[in-house]
Amino acid sequence: MSRATVELPAGVRAFLARPDTATLTTLRADGTPHVTPVRFTYDAGAGLARVTTRAAAGKARNVAAGGPAARVALCQADGFRWVTLEGRATVTDDPERLAEAVRRYTARYRAAPPAPPDLVVIEIAVDRVLSLNL
Repeated sequence: MSRATVELPAGVRAFLARPDTATLTTLRADGTPHVTPVRFTYDAGAGLARVTTRAAAGKARNVAAGGPAARVALCQADGFRWVTLEGRATVTDDPERLAEAVRRYTARYRAAPPAPPDLVVIEIAVDRVLSLNL
């Protein structure tokens, strides 16, 4: 599947490569925001941000309940520097996609993510990037 990708300036790409945490904002069924700290990876070539989590986690349930229209925001901040990645999100337990998410997470954070039996990956097809001071 071909996906249009958002071109990121070098400073933004470097910032997103740091082993920092971010906040992921999903929407609950009643429309209120659910914000959680997460570790994530960004694949510029595919235009995908990935967050591994449990299928039972609120963030995964919120994305799944939103169907194909589910949108999320992922924001990494350091003082007055920040990047927000926005886009449509899906949840999958596909073994190949999980393996890719785990591989990228391990490379970024130098440790494998937790591996609960209900591990899934939230994939965000990034279509909007906002940043400040990068």
